[in-house]
Amino acid sequence: MTVAAMVRRLFLREDLNFLLTNRIPRHASTLFVGWLSRIEHPWVSAACIAIWRVFSDLDLAEAKRQRFRSVHDCFTRELKDGARPIDPDPAVLTSPCDAIIGACGRVEDGMVLQAKGFPYPLIDLLGDPALADHHRGAAYATLRLTAGMYHRFHAPYDCRVQRIDYVSGDTWNVNPIALARVERLFCKNERAVVRCRLAGGDLITLVPVAAILVASIRLTFLDVRLHLRYRGPNSIPCDAALAKGEEMGWFEHGSTIIVFAPRGFVSAPGVFTGARIRMGRPLFALRAPTADGGAG
Repeated sequence: MTVAAMVRRLFLREDLNFLLTNRIPRHASTLFVGWLSRIEHPWVSAACIAIWRVFSDLDLAEAKRQRFRSVHDCFTRELKDGARPIDPDPAVLTSPCDAIIGACGRVEDGMVLQAKGFPYPLIDLLGDPALADHHRGAAYATLRLTAGMYHRFHAPYDCRVQRIDYVSGDTWNVNPIALARVERLFCKNERAVVRCRLAGGDLITLVPVAAILVASIRLTFLDVRLHLRYRGPNSIPCDAALAKGEEMGWFEHGSTIIVFAPRGFVSAPGVFTGARIRMGRPLFALRAPTADGGAG
């Protein structure tokens, strides 16, 4: 067994992992990594990326560039053209990012599942009673981006982004170990609630959730970075038209996006807890009508 494999195996021990990634000064650590990741020096970036490889499954084979000015440059890398084909089916909402599906299903009695045995109130996540009520009974999926994954996220359908609600908060780790121990974790962490209106009038809501060492959430159609030092308005009006698969923004480390589908959509085939999915692949599909004209 290589030294890297031994270190990674040790780090995966639940108690040690939780201690090292949550019982440190989370706010200060996040700001420090944000500063470190932007240092543009070949020795610094090479050393940090080498350490990053020890603790993650970082694969740069699909990256548009193979040399990076900084760790931040590598975190937010673009992919080669055509690396993520977008499903063109108008009855399909695609995954906005590469991810592991942490949970999926329907919003039941106003509750969403964080992990097995750990539900949380949707209103606590979204902060808007009207929006939470709108998504009652809707299909949802929690998409976890690991540290080595492609970190940009994209529009799941043709839509207009109408409003962003920024919620300042903590930076707990969002890995399965923490999700099984910290109740309502997504409701505690820094996040943005992004409302996207479809041409027919219905709503897709995406909630990018930050985590420890995530220096910021960046949305391409805003001229501000949403991060721990951001003190701008909590609600930001917007009117940005996006095509299906068009880039929406990026994290500066691995994290989570929770997606709430419009009414009438269900989880697509192959979407289940623990499954891996790539950006552009079907996440939700329009439920076929039944013989009596209702939804199946």
